[in-house]
Amino acid sequence: MRLAPAVLLMGLLSGSAGELDPFFWLSALRSRGYHAGSLQADTTGGDCPAECDCPPTFPVAMYCDGRNMTRVPYVPSRMKYLYLQHNLITAVPDGALDNATNLVWLMLHENRLASGKVGKRAFSKLQNLDRLYLNHNQLGSVPAGLPRSLRQLRLDNNRISAVPPDAFEGMSNLTVLLLHNNAIQDVGGALAGLRSLTLLDVSSNQLQKVPESLPEMLHQLYLESNAIQAIPGDFPARFRQLQYIRISHNQLTDKSIPPNAFNVSGLVELDLSYNKLERIPTVSTSLEHLYLQANQIKEFSIGSFCSVVDIVSFSRLKVLRLDGNEISRSDLPSDSALCLRLAASIEL
Repeated sequence: MRLAPAVLLMGLLSGSAGELDPFFWLSALRSRGYHAGSLQADTTGGDCPAECDCPPTFPVAMYCDGRNMTRVPYVPSRMKYLYLQHNLITAVPDGALDNATNLVWLMLHENRLASGKVGKRAFSKLQNLDRLYLNHNQLGSVPAGLPRSLRQLRLDNNRISAVPPDAFEGMSNLTVLLLHNNAIQDVGGALAGLRSLTLLDVSSNQLQKVPESLPEMLHQLYLESNAIQAIPGDFPARFRQLQYIRISHNQLTDKSIPPNAFNVSGLVELDLSYNKLERIPTVSTSLEHLYLQANQIKEFSIGSFCSVVDIVSFSRLKVLRLDGNEISRSDLPSDSALCLRLAASIEL
């Protein structure tokens, strides 16, 4: 089971340890029988819109999710957390959020936002915004004028086909960028200035190559379900923090992977399943999870995992998947048990 990256992803998207999602404040109130008008409300910066909930015990959060709303409501200036997800909102015009200058979280996912319906200055006054969720909409491009303060940006599950070079300009604090399930063919140099980025997901797009100018602080990189045909010569060696790489469901061959490309220390998980590999690539002895299922591999090479000279340098692999290839368990060399002594699971 591949739990490590999922746990990391959940941790990154739910905030740092001890940080409480304001949604639970509203849930706790409702479970105790309170409703929005049962306590005296804070009206600093304006009254709470009638169609939303603004819990008096947590006056900086405004819950408007799942109300069949078609437009962005007035937002009192005291608000830090605004929940507008699961609605029918089609546009965020310039000026709609001008009063919401204290926002830290803005949740607009699962609406009907389309390109041309998000104003170029719609987010211009949100200088403290930390999280912006625009996923599961109908956006055909990355909205202009995104706040430079962002640390988490979700644009997945839209219709984005192009990423302009200045799409993320000035976002030096961005740590999580989710762009999966779009129609992106190339990101060019748009990622070059994201020096704090640790998680990038561009899976399920139309990429034909590994994105250029990837930030060197990357910790998790997800490229699966694209049309990538080759691995650059300096990838992933120049990424010292990179631990999780997924490039499954692409078009990689033995010739398109440079020798020792994945023989780099630090990698914890490497997923090359569902490609066109005929040989097992050489990997670092520090790798713990290797997924090579559903390729065209015809032989098992001990040298791909362990030094054939230094027998003490054995592999740290815990999980190895080779099922769906052209080898079976009888093809394992007799000394494979010594090399893969830590492997708890080998699937053939």
